[in-house]
Amino acid sequence: MQHLLRIAIIVAISLFLTPAAQAQDLSLQDILQDHAEQIADPSRRTVGETLDALVATGHPDLPGFLTRWQSREAYQRDADGFFVYVEDEDADPLVLLDISTGEAIGTAGSREITQLRPNGGVRRVIGGALVQFQLGADDPAIRLEALDAIADDPEESYLPLVEARLEAEEDPAIRARLEVVLPGLIIAFAEDDQTRVDAIRTLDGNVSLDARATLNRILSTRRGVAEALPEEANIAAILEPGSPALSRDDAYDMLVQSDLAPPLISRAEQRDVLAANIVDGRVGGVPVATLNSEEARDTAYAALVDADLAEPIPTSAEVDAALAAHTFFDAYSEPSAAVTRAARTTLDSIESRVGVYRFLDLSLDGISLASIYFLAAIGLAITFGVMGVINMAHGEFIMIGAYTGYVVQTLIADYTLSIAVALPLAFLVTFALGVLMERSVIRWLYHRPLETLLATFGISIALQQIIRQIFGTQARPFTPPDWLAGAVTVNDVISISSIRIAIFILGVIFFVLLWLILNRTRLGLEVRAVTQNPAMAASMGINPDRINMMTFGLGSGIAGVAGVAIGLFAQVTPDMGANYIVQSFMTVVVGGVGNIFGTLIGAGMIGSLQKAIEWLNPTNTLAAQTYMILFVILFIQFRPRGIIALRGRAAGD
Repeated sequence: MQHLLRIAIIVAISLFLTPAAQAQDLSLQDILQDHAEQIADPSRRTVGETLDALVATGHPDLPGFLTRWQSREAYQRDADGFFVYVEDEDADPLVLLDISTGEAIGTAGSREITQLRPNGGVRRVIGGALVQFQLGADDPAIRLEALDAIADDPEESYLPLVEARLEAEEDPAIRARLEVVLPGLIIAFAEDDQTRVDAIRTLDGNVSLDARATLNRILSTRRGVAEALPEEANIAAILEPGSPALSRDDAYDMLVQSDLAPPLISRAEQRDVLAANIVDGRVGGVPVATLNSEEARDTAYAALVDADLAEPIPTSAEVDAALAAHTFFDAYSEPSAAVTRAARTTLDSIESRVGVYRFLDLSLDGISLASIYFLAAIGLAITFGVMGVINMAHGEFIMIGAYTGYVVQTLIADYTLSIAVALPLAFLVTFALGVLMERSVIRWLYHRPLETLLATFGISIALQQIIRQIFGTQARPFTPPDWLAGAVTVNDVISISSIRIAIFILGVIFFVLLWLILNRTRLGLEVRAVTQNPAMAASMGINPDRINMMTFGLGSGIAGVAGVAIGLFAQVTPDMGANYIVQSFMTVVVGGVGNIFGTLIGAGMIGSLQKAIEWLNPTNTLAAQTYMILFVILFIQFRPRGIIALRGRAAGD
């Protein structure tokens, strides 16, 4: 009895063994030879059956062959009908490759093999068959490519495949794409409206471009005109001629194009008709010599119309009557009103959320720009606030810091390590240059702001020329490491580059360090003393000369560090500092000189306002600079000492 049961089980397994399992014992070549004629000469009508049979085998090498077949990179050897690839299409003789292993299996002349050249329709069908394999591929990029292909050319057969993939998908990015592609397929191919409406509602809150594109396709409209609204049309809007949505001329053109009204005739066309009907010096009985006014030409043209020699010109009253006798409308391409209502409601909800996200994105851009301006201006705020020196060479210290980073990167191949070395080195280099500048020039010009402005302006030009002589005028590359090269993307609306985030963090670090230095160290105490009352500070044993030197060096060193940060995303050129000196001064003036809190607030105001102006006028970013200067001029009329006014020497000056 047990023996008979064992035999029955074996028979059952053999009977129900799937073709896919049986195909594992066959080579891909054997499987293709069973359909050799259809593969060699496919047609759009029959290729689907062939592909279904091939896919049913589940052979692991099949996707590769389908890809090469679709790309016209597969061949058939004439001698035995074997399918092969070639190593180099331009070689002679051609090296033939096995379709499974890719190994060379011989050579052949170009006349001994036939290239498989499926037409466009067949290639699309092959692409559909490939989707089944690509959706289950291990490589996420291949799965995304399959979803893109489905979205570009949707078919009802993809629906169960996408549903199954959504249940199994674990990659969040691909899952998010699936959650848009699947409703799109349901909307396109579901038979009842309620199913389509439910699919549309699943997109509520999805701010991705794909989701919005799906809904916008449903809400696409065509413009039409009729004596009455067509009952079968899904009307999106009724248009009034002469309104912003439909001008009077465009409305009448629609009537003419629909053969519902006679065309208007321009003055030029009218003159051409008159010229074509001149007989014995007259047109419609009117002498040509008298046709020197529009009234005379109108009379002659009316005579031609009466004689059936010209088309009548509609009068303004006739145009108005024709417009009033017809209805103009926009109708949805989608016939179901329930579907379009759901799509409009969902899209409006998404657009409201997109508006909030755009505001957040704009705010992040403003904070990012503010952090850049803060780094660029904080050193200037210190020197200007403590010393009263208008340092026009501050931008060149930023530039020198950027070039320091470039030089370090040419010596240290590791980009991360090079930045770690460049930051302190740029501080030391620009600190030393700042001290040298203060000792050699600035110290002789205290309390003479005009002379310091002219002197530092001359120094800035000299520094630019020195850098040009050393490095040339071309922009030098200062490449961020890979972990700073990308962007942090929250969704399709909010995104910020990693470099901007790093600069923001660097700005926070420097703000904290400067606050600690100025409020928790002896140097900071002496700086504040010299700032508020230099004479009293000197009487207490503080050397104002030394404090001025250290303060100017500190401000210059911070500018060098800012240059390293700015150089990671901006072009490193000899005149790059000039792009930030104006914003730095505006930041200092608005915030209040000599106060890091004021500089922080000023940078926030300048950065946010500039981004807002650029958003309102995106085609002209230079206008933002002009408006910002006008804003600062207006601002200092009401707050001449900035948001946080400084007390002490600078305030008195």
